[in-house]
Amino acid sequence: MSWVQKHKNLLEIILSSLMFLVFFQLLTDFTAGIYAFALLGTGIPVEIAAFLLLFSPAILLVGGKVLKGKSLVVAGELVLICRVIEPMLGTRSRMLVAGLGAAILLVFFPSLIWNKRTRLAGQSGLFLTAGLAGSVGLSIMLRSLNSSVDLSLDGVNIWVGWLLAAIAALLLAILLPVKPTVEASSEPANPAEQPAGSRGRVVGLCLGLVGVLLAFYYAFTSPAVIARWVEGNYLWIILIAGGSLSLFGILFVWRPARFTGISPLVLLAYNLLFLISLLLTISPHQLSFPVNPSDYPFFEPSVSPITILPLVLTLLLYPVLIVDFLKIGRALAAANASPRLLGAGFTLASLYLLLMIFAHVFTTAYDYIPVIGPFFRDQFWLVYLVAGLVPALAVLLTGGKKLSYNGSEKGQAIPPAFAWGLFLVTALAGLGVVLTMARPDTQSQGRETIRVMTYNIRQGYSDAGLKNYDGQLDLISQIAPDIIGLQESDTNRIANGNSDIVRYFADRLGMYSYFGPKTITGTFGIALLSIYPIQNARTFYMYSEGEQTATIEAQIVVGNKTFNVYVTHLGNGGPIVQQEAVLEVVGDKGNVIAMGDFNFRPDSDQYRLTTERLQDAWLLKWPTGVDDEGYNPDQRIDHIFVSPGMVVRDMQYWTGPESDHPAAIAEILRQ
Repeated sequence: MSWVQKHKNLLEIILSSLMFLVFFQLLTDFTAGIYAFALLGTGIPVEIAAFLLLFSPAILLVGGKVLKGKSLVVAGELVLICRVIEPMLGTRSRMLVAGLGAAILLVFFPSLIWNKRTRLAGQSGLFLTAGLAGSVGLSIMLRSLNSSVDLSLDGVNIWVGWLLAAIAALLLAILLPVKPTVEASSEPANPAEQPAGSRGRVVGLCLGLVGVLLAFYYAFTSPAVIARWVEGNYLWIILIAGGSLSLFGILFVWRPARFTGISPLVLLAYNLLFLISLLLTISPHQLSFPVNPSDYPFFEPSVSPITILPLVLTLLLYPVLIVDFLKIGRALAAANASPRLLGAGFTLASLYLLLMIFAHVFTTAYDYIPVIGPFFRDQFWLVYLVAGLVPALAVLLTGGKKLSYNGSEKGQAIPPAFAWGLFLVTALAGLGVVLTMARPDTQSQGRETIRVMTYNIRQGYSDAGLKNYDGQLDLISQIAPDIIGLQESDTNRIANGNSDIVRYFADRLGMYSYFGPKTITGTFGIALLSIYPIQNARTFYMYSEGEQTATIEAQIVVGNKTFNVYVTHLGNGGPIVQQEAVLEVVGDKGNVIAMGDFNFRPDSDQYRLTTERLQDAWLLKWPTGVDDEGYNPDQRIDHIFVSPGMVVRDMQYWTGPESDHPAAIAEILRQ
């Protein structure tokens, strides 16, 4: 027996893990690429038409044939080529290549089901399911090793992605060439030749299968997303999420019959418990904003410590989605569906995937979407309710019959190495968080001044619309500020790749951080970073008829002086009602530093209202409005305001291609 034959089960799991991982990565970059064009125009971009690539399963519906043998292998290899080259491309090319790869996979998966349906309905279905679990673990690990940004897609580390793709390419060539099963000759030519009930069941199973992948894509392949829902402890969230996945792996190896033999009703009960805990995790942070402008500023209410319980339960229960995938996938394979019927089912599932991507993005971008957008304001919970219900209801279509299991419960089918592998990636994920977390150093406390910076980072994209985390980080490092206010920093959503840019910056700069409004609330994100401890941080919201806006209030003690720090981002045009709310909270406090993207210019009523109480740091340094090099930022909307009597030693605007906004930097006397 050859080494490959001896370890074939494990190699199949590794291959499945890598292919699912690639699907999550390509879909993530595809969506983020399209959203990047929306950022450029603050509207619906023509590039949104690229989402039509997700309807690739329609090829099976029209042609009536699936990929077989070598064509299946070639398709898989093309996907891996897309995965290798897309991180090196510009935004448009990256979007198209990632979309092409995801489109091929949406044809690859139903083709694989058709070709291997007898095996997938039996023992081989366990390997594919184990692969899904492995891909989730790998995604968590790759992100945890790099402060929530996928290590294999980031800068100099893309060689990791190349290595994983090379392994997958080799395993594809070795393991995947398969001949259609014996039943192929008796397959009906089109869906109409199958009973209507059977057709509906197959479509429902396809929706459930894609629904499982969607739920993982939303949040669970990147726990940093969940951490920003609740502002929870990132390390503990990683450890619990990874630990529950490892526990699933142990049970899957040594007690697989517990999963293969579970009844649909029992599995539905587990799904509903998971969904309830998920909604109870989200709902305390889903704010009900007042309608009356006089009720603002509206402070985010404190959340009871008991809300940690549904969070923990959610993290413990989310592997139920993997069990859903097992049951739904095996039932779909056993349904003996024709290629056209699979094409129809996956085409409708792709439509569901597309609509759910839009729904998630609209919870933030609702103000820029005509007619339908406003419906999604404050509906974050509803999007996750639908995402959880689809796979839960799909398990009812798997039938009451227990599917056969041909392996021993002592681990002869699923190798123990699978469980050990999940444990290893969990350990590496936890270690990655510990090794990369910020360790602030306040050695600069001996300086006479503190350097304050405000910067709209445009969700991490450059002025040219290119993803630019490291370029912006290099600029900030060059400036070396002590306190930073960031705007448009809510990148930990599917629209921006589920990466937490605030964590990424804070870890590399060695700074404390406070994120501000939780991502559930649908703002575009503000954050406060500091080399000094951030005290009494809280968020309040201003009245808004359009995009929701917020402000951070915190105290930062430097030496023997306490500064009252505010970071904000007003809506388009800098509505005066919003600035009035900010000034109301500022009140008559002293040692105020108020900074952000105010969206109003020096010739506006909002500016005049603000400077009746606070002073513009730019004019304190350059009273004529022009610096010593002749620079006159009379159209500036990014400001730093300070209390009367505070001394500004220097003030600059750093313009560059790193973002579409300049960085504003003030040197403020500490004493």
